[in-house]
Amino acid sequence: MTEIHWTVPVAHPAFPGHFPGRPILPGVVLVDQAMRLAASVVKPGVAIRGLGNAKFFQPVAPGTSLLFRYPPATATALRFEILADARIVASGSFTLGDCP
Repeated sequence: MTEIHWTVPVAHPAFPGHFPGRPILPGVVLVDQAMRLAASVVKPGVAIRGLGNAKFFQPVAPGTSLLFRYPPATATALRFEILADARIVASGSFTLGDCP
């Protein structure tokens, strides 16, 4: 299992509009970060081709320390979990395929 830590920047540009007075990180930003970090996990010659699924369980605030966990990939999928303080805040999977 590969684990990668990332702290949500307090000044992330998504916060001012999402939501004023109680900023939370949009799910699309969590998935984008999971995909960016997953690129270092997949084997050479394999590419992330799409999002298989995603579920969001807890809101993520500015400055939150996150742990991205990636179990070993199968030939066609890479699962991920995103945790904050040992709580799963999101999970999902990416579809994999050969590099173009």
